[in-house]
Amino acid sequence: MTTQVIVLNGGSSSGKSGIVRCLQAVLPDPWLAAAIDSLIEMMPASMQASDLGIEIADDGAVAVGSTFRELEAAWMAGVAAMARAGARIIVDDVFLGGAESQARWREVLDGLDVLWVGVRCESAVAAGREIARGDRTSGMAAQQAPIVHEGVVYDLEVDTTHTESLDCARAIATRVR
Repeated sequence: MTTQVIVLNGGSSSGKSGIVRCLQAVLPDPWLAAAIDSLIEMMPASMQASDLGIEIADDGAVAVGSTFRELEAAWMAGVAAMARAGARIIVDDVFLGGAESQARWREVLDGLDVLWVGVRCESAVAAGREIARGDRTSGMAAQQAPIVHEGVVYDLEVDTTHTESLDCARAIATRVR
């Protein structure tokens, strides 16, 4: 079977978005990017500071509510529908629920050929990137680095601590069928 979906999971500022751009450049066919950040940006502002939506605490902890989960489920189903319609998709996500988050993706992607990729980065390096970005709450990278991988099963893991996005993308591309 041919790989239809690549799912990248890692904490904030771990390097997922850079890897997505590099994958789009090195893979021979066109691949669409589907990022959790894009879903959040699509939501109305009222959802970005609500207990029903998504809340980011001063220490970087992220909590999501029931309405966020409903919209996320619809987005995930849409990503799966695009893949079933023939589009190749690279998902850039943050599994705040670890294995439970992966289980939700596994359910919607059932029947598709998926490559599961863990994107790791040492907390201190991710925290430095977080500061340099300027668009993240300080502490988010450190909060997420350990929890997003708990119980998650991968086909491949890459570590961006000392490896450039392009090299990580090339390693992933060798696993795409």
